[in-house]
Amino acid sequence: MQNPVNDAVIERPSDLTAAWLTEVLGAGTVESWTTERIGTGQMSECYRVALTYADGSTGPASVVLKVAASEPTSRETGLNLGLYEREVRFYTDIAPRLTGPIAQCYHAAFDPETGIFDLVLDDAAPAEPGDEIRGATVEQALLAVAELGRIHGSLRGDTTPAGADWLNRSEAPVNQALLAALYAAFTDRYAARMSDEQRMICDRLVAGFDGYMAAESDSPQGLVHGDYRLDNMLFGTAGAKRPLTAVDWQTVTWGPAFTDLAYFLGCALPTELRREHYDALIRAYLDGLGPDSALGEADVREGVRRQSFFGVMMAVVSSMLVGQTERGDEMFMTMFARHCDQVLDTDALAILPEPSTPEPLRPNDSDEFPHERTDEPMWNESWYFDFVDAAADLGGWIRLGLYPNEDHAWVNALLCGPNMPTVALNDFRAAVPAEPFAVRTADITLTQEVLEPMRSYRVTASGRGQSYDDPAALLRGETGEPVEVTMDLVWTTVGTPYQYRITPRYEIPCTVSGTVTVGEKSYPISGVPGQRDHSWGVRDWWSMEWVWSALHLDDGTHLHGVDLRIEGMPPIGIGYAQRDGELTELQSVRAEEVFAPDDLPVSTELTLQPTDLVATAEVVAHAPVRLESLDGRVSHFPRAWAKITTADGRTGVGWLEWNRNR
Repeated sequence: MQNPVNDAVIERPSDLTAAWLTEVLGAGTVESWTTERIGTGQMSECYRVALTYADGSTGPASVVLKVAASEPTSRETGLNLGLYEREVRFYTDIAPRLTGPIAQCYHAAFDPETGIFDLVLDDAAPAEPGDEIRGATVEQALLAVAELGRIHGSLRGDTTPAGADWLNRSEAPVNQALLAALYAAFTDRYAARMSDEQRMICDRLVAGFDGYMAAESDSPQGLVHGDYRLDNMLFGTAGAKRPLTAVDWQTVTWGPAFTDLAYFLGCALPTELRREHYDALIRAYLDGLGPDSALGEADVREGVRRQSFFGVMMAVVSSMLVGQTERGDEMFMTMFARHCDQVLDTDALAILPEPSTPEPLRPNDSDEFPHERTDEPMWNESWYFDFVDAAADLGGWIRLGLYPNEDHAWVNALLCGPNMPTVALNDFRAAVPAEPFAVRTADITLTQEVLEPMRSYRVTASGRGQSYDDPAALLRGETGEPVEVTMDLVWTTVGTPYQYRITPRYEIPCTVSGTVTVGEKSYPISGVPGQRDHSWGVRDWWSMEWVWSALHLDDGTHLHGVDLRIEGMPPIGIGYAQRDGELTELQSVRAEEVFAPDDLPVSTELTLQPTDLVATAEVVAHAPVRLESLDGRVSHFPRAWAKITTADGRTGVGWLEWNRNR
């Protein structure tokens, strides 16, 4: 996607040239310029470019250059979530149709492979930014809703955006299970600042969220900024081109038409001021729509009522997805309180459907097989398998991980026990196999076979491995003693296959049978507990940490949980507790681990909600690996099998892994 006048994409301000600026601005001949960083955005970066012109020619005194984040993880996120493409395409495809608070765009370009993009926009200065905590003046609020009405009025009768794939999400970005997990973290952080009334609103919203979202998909649709609030507004002062400029269109969508209006009204003004001026604000929006609008005041009021929950949801979700700061806490709790007041004032609770528990997702039979890769550099597809034979004091795990866009694969097969060395078949720079179900490296052969989709799966691994008396040597990247290893095992499903809601991945509790041979010693394996999983999508092991567990109790209960830890965010819990076909999805997984000085785990206590189950895992044997990215980052990936004891006296075994960025 390029500007027809100039197709060069600017990555950094240092890439600017006089010729490029002259051509893009289409005014005078640019002679020199200076740049300064403005704003505090993390997903993108903005710079004011002050310009001087040659030969007495003239042009804009300054423009704003917006580019992708220089920090790799933020850039990858902006690319993978489609934020960069959405904003560029907003300015190229939608903005020219609009009147209202939109900056003129001189240049817009986007490289979908790298995430590099640029926008050159007219400078809204002189202008004052809005302040979410302080709130708007009544005059600013009236202006903002009137300008929003002008945006919506510009698209009256224009159905083109409704058919744009990039503007229409195929599914809601937040579902009930994800909201429940984030709300659990929200209440952990802000419990002391929440009233009983606010808790009631959130409990009702979370319990009926999927049904509410389904009902709102049939409501009138329109252009949605997605974050139309004071922190994304610049109010022009004397000499400005516009009285208002709305910025940050990275979350623009086509969705319920009154989302932005409800969101702005809910938190732009302190509650008492909103109540006092509510009628005038509704009329200002209608005036902005224009006299030919088919919408009446009753339509607008009902639309705002139905979308009043958007602000509550955004306060919960946004606060959990960014780094915690003192100002951020104050801003989010101000938003939260004002939006909850709006829900009560509009009687929005009356429209919520009855509470429901969403059915757990199930993978399809076709998901057992390889998936089509995307262009993202760190796109990955991985198959994992593990087992524990407690009677034989033996456990093992196998993984095939493909990184086709980085031209390598991971092949791992490890065995361990309390009375034996850790044995490893490892190759982290194997060639990507043409057939992932038949992998051969210099020292390892790995095969997979789907005997019956979702029911039975065979894996073989053989080759010359290495034996380690000290398993921590694997984390240090040391070499062990050579040993021949063979595994021929079948995983048979004994529980309900479970599909994650927030990423393409599924887990299946199993029993495992077959044979394992280490050197001259052979182990017959018969019906022991195990787990297998399969995932595909962008996977960056070095950008986050987690504690993963797959536990199997002697009474037939299977437990799986992930305590996901991303810097600047609260932990997110994913998983299940299941027995005899009844599966409960987890909303919170809290792991408290103890590590030895050699960076190997000793024990971990898991608390699983909403089951109130507490399980203690005492490590029996270690089978860790060291993960090194192509750019040199290192993560320690200790995996271990453990004996499990629950607080109510049950016992079992299972595998755990701890991803620890180094």
